[in-house]
Amino acid sequence: MKKYLFIDRDGTLVSEPEDEQIDSIAKVRLVPGVIPALLKLKQAGYSFVMVSNQDGLGTASFPLEDFTLSHEFILNLLASQGIEFEQVLICPHKPEENCNCRKPKLGLVMAYLKDCSWDREQSYFIGDRDSDLQMGKNMGIKALRLCDQNASVPQQNGLSWQEIADQICSKSRICTIERKTRETEIKVRVNLDKTGDNSFDTGIGFFDHMLDQIATHGGFSLQVKVKGDLEVDAHHTIEDTGIVLGQALKEALLDKRGIGRFGFALPMDEVYAAVFTDSINPDPQDKTKVALDISGRPYCVLNFKGQLSEGMVGQFPVQMTSHFFHSMATAMGLTLHMEVTDGNCHHQIEALFKAFGRALRRALEIKGNELPSSKGSL
Repeated sequence: MKKYLFIDRDGTLVSEPEDEQIDSIAKVRLVPGVIPALLKLKQAGYSFVMVSNQDGLGTASFPLEDFTLSHEFILNLLASQGIEFEQVLICPHKPEENCNCRKPKLGLVMAYLKDCSWDREQSYFIGDRDSDLQMGKNMGIKALRLCDQNASVPQQNGLSWQEIADQICSKSRICTIERKTRETEIKVRVNLDKTGDNSFDTGIGFFDHMLDQIATHGGFSLQVKVKGDLEVDAHHTIEDTGIVLGQALKEALLDKRGIGRFGFALPMDEVYAAVFTDSINPDPQDKTKVALDISGRPYCVLNFKGQLSEGMVGQFPVQMTSHFFHSMATAMGLTLHMEVTDGNCHHQIEALFKAFGRALRRALEIKGNELPSSKGSL
């Protein structure tokens, strides 16, 4: 969904002069930091709409020609640096005219409010006055106050453009999920942009060791705490952990913008493990595999050609290996294909968990700012 920044002009993009009227090029001064901040926000996927009150525009005291000259200079200056506005919305009326388009009234933006296709949760109104903050509230979006320290009368509180850009763009890829059923009580926390600080307590030692492989080789921080009905068997603990871990990873990915999306294969001693996508019937001679696809379309092909040779590894039922990955992939919205060759059963399972972690590392890594899909959504 499209994300918007609705931005005031005077006092926000350009410093406001003492007479509060920019009617000549000589009065145009950009607010410090506005260009790098808007470029950062543009790269983060935001579109810009200017919303400005221009009291008495077109009257003798504020001729349209004077406004147009300075206004076009501002737009052209910003455009020369790669900053353009989808629309420029201006109210020319004085307060006493009691129009419907003067901020914080909604007349100027009514067309946007009638459009349900843009993301209200991630859109903002940015301005320097109380009326701008109220405008954001009236639109049902968050509002941030800009403080121009170079203004003739600077605001006593507010954010710089750098702080605004950092605040909007610094959404952490962190998620904590707690899930309680009659069979299990689970808490999973992931931080996709931090390593270390891992902890695991599922009551199944080998399973803890395998989850550690995913986090360590996936390059992210993971804590898992599980209280399950192990007096019955390990099935519910392993299955439900896969579900909650998949949900946490999915939510931590936010809008998936910039992720690598795909990933690869891993040998371990006598065992060769591969994790790959996009081929329902892979060529067994092909040793170059991509890993997985954070596609939003859950699909699993688990081809363990080397039959997992034991019933248990420690307290971990070997048959639960495929069930764990299937549960996690379904919850995460993951297209996942996996295979492993013959060998020691411990090594087979560990190679699969390590390969999955390494594949996930490549897929989770931020590569840029674009959504990695030609469809426009994942």
